[in-house]
Amino acid sequence: MTTRPLFVCLAASILAVSLPLAALAQTAATPSQAQTKKNAKQPAKPKEDPQPAQGAGAGAAPSLIVQYGDWGVYVSQTPKTKVCYALSQPKDRQPGGLKRDPGYFFISTRPGENVHNEVSVVVGFTIKDGADAIVDVGTASFPFFTKNDGAWMKNAAEEARLIEALRKGRDFTVKSTSLRGNATNDRYSLSGIGQALDRVAQECK
Repeated sequence: MTTRPLFVCLAASILAVSLPLAALAQTAATPSQAQTKKNAKQPAKPKEDPQPAQGAGAGAAPSLIVQYGDWGVYVSQTPKTKVCYALSQPKDRQPGGLKRDPGYFFISTRPGENVHNEVSVVVGFTIKDGADAIVDVGTASFPFFTKNDGAWMKNAAEEARLIEALRKGRDFTVKSTSLRGNATNDRYSLSGIGQALDRVAQECK
């Protein structure tokens, strides 16, 4: 198992009258715990026309397997491992007048690297240097370290507790501060997440 598990960054378009389409924008390394503050590798921003990561090798484009409520289940294949993930976008973003790219919250499993339910966020704007993001689920709060427009859990050992809270909740918020100092709140629905995570586990045994 690598000490620098892969972070799958997506670009997705959720359409009102059709199923969402996703493309694998880039595969980037998640920093190890010892490097979370100084050497976190830059995640890619989602783009309308994403390109594979340099040096990542050829891999099958991700496919939408099924949509459960507000969560889609996607499957892809990299040269090293099968990748399965549950993906959602915010239902509400505050302040509403800010110009920013789409946000994404996803939970990925890569059995070939012994990675299960790894949580990642793309907020859609550059985050203020040194500022954490916070994921609030009910009364529980989980700190995420950040780099550019991406965020990862500070304490990977807490991921199981976060997943359990997400399964039991109705919604959650991602709080972060932009490079310009704007405090933002993205609210996500948890409708369908339990089914989505169960399907991810089934697809990536």
